[in-house]
Amino acid sequence: MSVLAGCSGAAEKDAEPSASPSASASEKVESAGTIGGTGSACLLPVGFDLAAEWKAEAIDGSTADPAGTAPVDEDMASVLRQGPVTLVCEIDAKPAGHLGFLRVFTGEAGPQDGDARAVLEAFVTAQDGADKAKYSTFEAGGLAGAAVEYLATSELLDETKQESAFAVVTPDGPVVVHLGGADTGEHQDMLPAFELARKTLHTV
Repeated sequence: MSVLAGCSGAAEKDAEPSASPSASASEKVESAGTIGGTGSACLLPVGFDLAAEWKAEAIDGSTADPAGTAPVDEDMASVLRQGPVTLVCEIDAKPAGHLGFLRVFTGEAGPQDGDARAVLEAFVTAQDGADKAKYSTFEAGGLAGAAVEYLATSELLDETKQESAFAVVTPDGPVVVHLGGADTGEHQDMLPAFELARKTLHTV
């Protein structure tokens, strides 16, 4: 399983998150079906289009198995959780020739999760080394969401790279979709798939 696997790459010490999507994000990417609904690899509160050849895998971030009898290691459960949300789906870009993932996190419904921007800020704040976040808003599929581009510095790898995420709040709770990458170059190459997910977002 490739859950939260780290990837090394060239350091981007002077990188700045873009104020607007890069040229890569505006490139067209072929859609290869929808993730999120019944019958798809990951059952989510929302659905969105997948880029061609990206492979989705459901992740169990709970602390008990489906039968509720065998607890999952608490350390692993904490790794899967970031801020108010927990990893439930990982979409691998390697089959499409890139080093990175789209990761989908969900949380429980509650009054504290009524604002997509607040959810996203809590998500970014919970990530070690996150800095220089630039937030924006968007609408898609009748949902009002928040998006962010920021820099993430790994002390272990001594490198800084760009990352992106967006969040919406549904009746079933908040959803955060995050794009990382081995380095900023890989991240920018994968932005079209990230933008495809954001623009085709809808409730299921």
